[in-house]
Amino acid sequence: MSEGERLQKVLANAGVASRRVCEQYIVEGRIRVNGTVVTELGTRIDPATDLVDVDGIAIQLDSTKRYVVLNKPTGVVSSMKDEHGRPDLRRYTREWEERLYNVGRLDADTSGLLVLTNDGDLAHVLAHPSFGVTKVYIAKVEGRVSAQTIAKLTSGIELEDGEIAADKARLLDTSGGTSLVELTLHSGKNRIVRRMLAAVGHPVEELVRRQFGPLHLGSLKAGHARELTTVERGELLTLARRATDGPDRRAP
Repeated sequence: MSEGERLQKVLANAGVASRRVCEQYIVEGRIRVNGTVVTELGTRIDPATDLVDVDGIAIQLDSTKRYVVLNKPTGVVSSMKDEHGRPDLRRYTREWEERLYNVGRLDADTSGLLVLTNDGDLAHVLAHPSFGVTKVYIAKVEGRVSAQTIAKLTSGIELEDGEIAADKARLLDTSGGTSLVELTLHSGKNRIVRRMLAAVGHPVEELVRRQFGPLHLGSLKAGHARELTTVERGELLTLARRATDGPDRRAP
């Protein structure tokens, strides 16, 4: 390509490594452009359209895209502007100039990890259940949950809108009259965790989402937001590319 920017310069600008180290990566065959390994130092690419990965991890080249994780507190609705005047997400996005949108929703009475971005393609992959992106929740529920109940959550429960099964379920703790249950789901149905646990006789008292795909809430405090790290962005973009480019996505 006679047009575009040199690959090593683009990689260095993206924060992968110094230009000299990026050149070494290219020579070693560790860089792919649009799925093809590139070893020529003179290679030029268009950062706006070409997809680049290093050692199989996607690299963000479009600097206009923002990826933010928020630990949403309870009492806040998952909307950028609530028509009823309830506390919404706008207060957590003021430090970013870009117009961010939430990926999916968390109920007002559910806290935890919420992704905010201006990358519509990525948001579609993360939010649509057909792509199988899992979410991990921890629920404090009424009563002492048995091993049989945990098994039932993964084998399937019949709800009013059809059968649903957790991808994984485990009992974390039982103390007094309550239990802590961890559920892993890829379903995006409304209030699905609360409905599943209520259906097996253990209504939810508190609910938090700890994980969304490769992203973990970690020690981020409630009401705080931060941009994803370079590693987290790479993991998220890699997941999105694999989801949309996999064999099942290419099939007619």
